[in-house]
Amino acid sequence: MVNGKLYNSITERIIWCAIEVHKELGPGLMESVYEVCLKRILEKRGCL
Repeated sequence: MVNGKLYNSITERIIWCAIEVHKELGPGLMESVYEVCLKRILEKRGCL
């Protein structure tokens, strides 16, 4: 089981990346576009 601090840290990093993707691309695209971009940024940041 993951401890609370580690879980919160991981969650915070994922949410931050999702916000960055949305700010860059804006609203209105297909979910699959956001998914691909989020995966790439998470990989760049060493989260995947």
